[in-house]
Amino acid sequence: MKNILVTGGAGFIGSNFINHILNERDDYNIINLDKLTYAGNLENLKPSENKNSYTFVRGDITNAELVRYLFEKYKIKYVINFAAESHVDRSILGSEIFYRTNVIGTNILLETARRFEVEKFLQVSTDEVYGSLGAQGLFTESTPISPNSPYSSSKAGADMMVQAFYHTYKMPIVITRCSNNYGPLQFPEKLIPLIIINALNNKNLPVYGDGMYVRDWIYVIDHNKAIDLVFEKGRIGEVYNIGASNEMPNIKIIKLILEHLKKSEDLIQYVKDRPGHDRRYAIDSSKIQQELGWTPSYTFETAIAKTIDWYLENKNWWERIISGEYQNYYNLQYKM
Repeated sequence: MKNILVTGGAGFIGSNFINHILNERDDYNIINLDKLTYAGNLENLKPSENKNSYTFVRGDITNAELVRYLFEKYKIKYVINFAAESHVDRSILGSEIFYRTNVIGTNILLETARRFEVEKFLQVSTDEVYGSLGAQGLFTESTPISPNSPYSSSKAGADMMVQAFYHTYKMPIVITRCSNNYGPLQFPEKLIPLIIINALNNKNLPVYGDGMYVRDWIYVIDHNKAIDLVFEKGRIGEVYNIGASNEMPNIKIIKLILEHLKKSEDLIQYVKDRPGHDRRYAIDSSKIQQELGWTPSYTFETAIAKTIDWYLENKNWWERIISGEYQNYYNLQYKM
């Protein structure tokens, strides 16, 4: 049995990972440490909450005493670090919490993991650490890190610290860098759920700039299958890019969603661009495909339809979320 500390496991990607992995494996014992910020939701973990192989602990990865206690109590030998403040727009409004969680929190996890001689530390990162691409080319694992937002710079700082612990202390680390995720349980501030929910409510759909910002999209289940594979078989000290080669501009995705929902494109409203907006991301996943045999299982057309249907079938989940604090943020961000 592998005792694994999963941080940030009540968030979108982390909760999908825990639910998926505990459904697939009986040799993982998961201790989920999550602060339960606005983006954390224990409802996401209903499929796992009653399993003997799952334990939830509410807490902050910047709390060194708590982290040390968990390593001692649960004999932690593996760490998968999902915990992060992750929304670019929020990092532009205020960056301090991003550095506190993403950099200082990662450092505390690393220091504790080093003292307890963990067997593997997996850092879940993002393609945004690479910066922005022109019209051509792909991010590879050897692309220089060049972050452009407070969010991506905090993730880049964490990645560099993880690599430093490998080179300095020979800590058994591995880093994954993924393209944009979508799927069930994603917080409504992100593009795809925001557009789905606004369209269902016949609200305007805010589109930054000209809408031609290009992202590479991957279904969250495919991402988590890749993480599991890297966790089990990834080479120590390596970085693995994870993407599904689904490049498309934001406006195309928005129009696809409107078509699926049979809603008018008149809902589209172009708004002032956000500062420092990266023009294009695109990721080369050949390394993980060639070394570990991973390929995405879902086409974009299949997965986006599944995602839209999930939001249609789970209105109670997102209706509770879009009230209160989220609405205040939404009004501030889009000036609506």
